[in-house]
This record gives sequence, C-alpha cells and structure tokens, in this order.
Amino acid sequence: MDQEQSLRDSRSIVAWRVVLAALIAVHGWYRFASGGVPLFGVWLDAQGWPFGFAIAAAVTALEILGAPLLALGRAQFALCLAYAAVYSVGLVIVHWPYGWFVVGAGRNGMEYSVLLIASFLILAWQSRPRRAPVS
Repeated sequence: MDQEQSLRDSRSIVAWRVVLAALIAVHGWYRFASGGVPLFGVWLDAQGWPFGFAIAAAVTALEILGAPLLALGRAQFALCLAYAAVYSVGLVIVHWPYGWFVVGAGRNGMEYSVLLIASFLILAWQSRPRRAPVS
C-alpha cells in the first residue's frame, strides 16, 4: 500500500470515528436533557434488570463522556468494545422483537443497531493493542 492510500485510509477511519462519536453523544445528551434517564431506569426495572437507574445513568454517562474521547481517538479500543456491548444488549431487549427494519417495512427494528455494533467492532479491531514481536 502506498503512502497516499495509507493516509486516505487513516483519514477515513478518523472521519467514521467522529461520526459515530457524534451519533452516540446526541443519543446520550438527548436522554439526559429530556429527563429520560429516570424513565430509562424505570423501564429497565420493569424488564427485570437490577439497579435500573444505575444502569441507565452509567449508559448515559458512557455516551456523553466517552463520545469526545472516542472522537479524539483516546481509549478507542475500550470505548468501542463498551459501546458494542451496550448496543448489543439494547438490540436484544429493545429492537429484536420488532424485526429488522427501523422504518419502511417495519418500525423500531434492529438494522441501525447492527450498523452501530459492526462499526464499533471494526473500529475496535482497527485500534486493538498490538503485541510486540517476539525475538
């Protein structure tokens, strides 16, 4: 791979990382600003999750505080794995019952969640810690 292609690939990864960070930040900030954290916690409690409010607050904090770090490429591997885990659980408990489509052929389905999860796993893979070669 030539240097120009490598630079283009690197810039593409940065752009995608910033887009994902913005999407996640908006998600968390909206929940926080609209008073949705307690409602999310009550909903989790109703689904049988222990400590619903604590989970809701932790997820929201991860979205709000982690997003700028992700955009800057800090703790990218850990954040991407954490986001993939959070959104995988969300996919199962919220979106799976509605099928695949978010709009059109369905409503509230899992296609957007799959895209987010795949994106986070790809970024995690790209930023994974590398082992030093054994000599």
